[in-house]
Amino acid sequence: MKTFIKDKLTVKIFETRKLMGDAVATAVSNCINDLLAKQPFVNIIFGAAPSQNEFFESLLQKEVDWTKVNAFHMDEYLGLPADAPQGFGNFIKTRLFDLAPFNSINYINGEGVDYIAECERYSVLLRQFPTDIVCLGIGENTHLAFNDPHVADANDPYLVKRVDLDQACRIQQINDGCFAKIDEVPTYALTLTLPALLKAPYAFCTVPSEKKADAIFHTLNEEISDNFPSTLLRAHDRAVLFLDEQSSAKINI
Repeated sequence: MKTFIKDKLTVKIFETRKLMGDAVATAVSNCINDLLAKQPFVNIIFGAAPSQNEFFESLLQKEVDWTKVNAFHMDEYLGLPADAPQGFGNFIKTRLFDLAPFNSINYINGEGVDYIAECERYSVLLRQFPTDIVCLGIGENTHLAFNDPHVADANDPYLVKRVDLDQACRIQQINDGCFAKIDEVPTYALTLTLPALLKAPYAFCTVPSEKKADAIFHTLNEEISDNFPSTLLRAHDRAVLFLDEQSSAKINI
C-alpha cells in the first residue's frame, strides 16, 4: 500500500480491487464503531455503482451494529420502472441494504413521481438525520453522485435536485455494464448536491479500474473547482481516497 496527502485529501493505493475494498470497509466500520461509542445512531450515505462492490462485500463481514445505522443513497434515475435492475436503489438493495439489519433504509424514488416534491421529501430526511459518513465514488467525468461538471455547484442552495446527465456520464453507465446502449440510459436523475455530500464529517471515496485513471489524474491535479467536482474532496477535512493500481496509473507519487 502507498499513501500520500494532496492538500487535505489522504490518498491510499492498493495492488488490487479486493485489497482496496477491504481497506475501505475496515476504515468505514471503524468509523461507525467509533461514532456509536459517542452517539446512539449513525447516518450514512452510500453510493450505488459497480465500483463499490468489493467495498460492500467486505463491509458486510465487519463487526458493526447495523441496527443503529440509518442508510441513504445518493442518486436515482428518473423514469425507470420501479423494478429496473439499473435503478440505483435496486442495485444497492440487493448488494447491501437487504443483507444487513439497518435501523432504517431511505430510498430516493425516481419512478413516476413529482420530482420537486420528492426532492423536498428527501431533503427533509437529510435534515432530520444529519449525515455522519458519506461513502462515494468518482465518475469518469469527475462527477460526485450525479453532479456532472455542467450542473455541479459547491454552493448549491439545495440538498437534492433534478439534473440532466451529460454524455460522458451516460456513456459511463454503458461502460459499467448497466445498460447495453446509449438510448437506454435515462437523461435525467435526482441527485444529492455537492453540499449535501461534502458536509458529512467523514468521506470515504472508493475508485478502482483503469477507466477512472483520467478522472483520478484530474482529481489530484486540477484546480479545486466545480469544473472538476471530485477536486472538492481535496478541501474536505476528513476525506480519504482509496485507489487500486489501475485507477492510480496516471498519477506521479
